[in-house]
Amino acid sequence: MPSHSAEPEPSAERTTFGVGPWPGGRDAWPSEAHFDPELLEHGDSRNVIDRYRYWSMRAIVADLDEHRHPFHVAIENWQHDMNIGSIVRSANAFAADTVHIVGRRRWNKRGAMVTDRYQHVEHREDVATLAAWAREEGIPIIAIDNVPGCVPMETFDWPERCVMLFGQEGPGLTAEAIAAAEAVVEITQYGSTRSINASAAAAVSMFSWVQQHSPLAPR
Repeated sequence: MPSHSAEPEPSAERTTFGVGPWPGGRDAWPSEAHFDPELLEHGDSRNVIDRYRYWSMRAIVADLDEHRHPFHVAIENWQHDMNIGSIVRSANAFAADTVHIVGRRRWNKRGAMVTDRYQHVEHREDVATLAAWAREEGIPIIAIDNVPGCVPMETFDWPERCVMLFGQEGPGLTAEAIAAAEAVVEITQYGSTRSINASAAAAVSMFSWVQQHSPLAPR
């Protein structure tokens, strides 16, 4: 697993959902180390599941690291794709190991709904850099696109460890990205549109992997 630098604990982000201060005041506060005193005192309005209410961000990340799935997600980012934030949010929801932003370092985080604080996100200079890292780690790259010769996702056996590589909204993956992949998988479509939204494609792909491999998935 790649190393990730520690970041300072931010104050609780504010949303329209959440819980108020811990009932009963300070005397009733739980004593476990994963609880955040500020959240216990003021309430927790973050976009987190109930299990993580009142937990510190560091404690949540540490707990997620105990059961992250061994697939990675990579997105080519040469047009400042607005879908990247949504893809990061989905990666967090499906407990992906790491999201790799390939190309431009800057990306719009609004769609991530603050999940980038809990999801490991790394930058790769270009596709060649991503491919070199994947080779060193022994992880195959699986491209998701609807190009000639691709395999329908319904018939594809996902490797347990892999990098799902997605392209830009509209143009899709570059020729270099396709060449770096060990397989190219398409999401079967039944309507008239040529393609689906990039963030939707990422969510469908992650769910497909989870159905095949996740020990956490209902059986």
